[in-house]
Amino acid sequence: MPLILLRHTRPLGGEGLCYGRSDLPLAADFEAAATSLLAGLPRVAGIVSSPRTRCRRLAERIAAARRLGLRIDARIAEMDFGAWEGRRWDDLPRGEIDAWAEDFHGARPHGGESVAMLAERVGAALAETAADAVPVLWVTHLGVVRAARALRGQAAPWESRLGFGQWTRLPDPGQR
Repeated sequence: MPLILLRHTRPLGGEGLCYGRSDLPLAADFEAAATSLLAGLPRVAGIVSSPRTRCRRLAERIAAARRLGLRIDARIAEMDFGAWEGRRWDDLPRGEIDAWAEDFHGARPHGGESVAMLAERVGAALAETAADAVPVLWVTHLGVVRAARALRGQAAPWESRLGFGQWTRLPDPGQR
């Protein structure tokens, strides 16, 4: 299944903030950023979006411009950071950050989702999308992109970078 992963555009007020499930407003440059990235996106036959506004609005913009159907899927929403939501990363308790680092996949010191839980729901969405023979675009979040890369066996997926409004192709299973 050909899959394009597009990270949402820059949200307003997100710098230095833990905002996985928080629904931040769009930055003032949203229209310009959306118009710019539209020109370079590959052709796709369908669009799936996270329910967060920062993804959904971009997906709606792309779907309208390309006259494509759009499906909202909560499984490709960003990780739920629980008590950390809306707090500055620098202000999080050092002991909680250390606990997360010690058991990156399983720990949930914030009370939200673990990385393993995120990967499980992303994996379910990937399995469903794998049945599609046509290229599909996911408008999603960096955590979801990293989880998808990990599930496809890519090297160092949890350290991978993808800027706001940037996209990447997810290789088919077995490809690196």
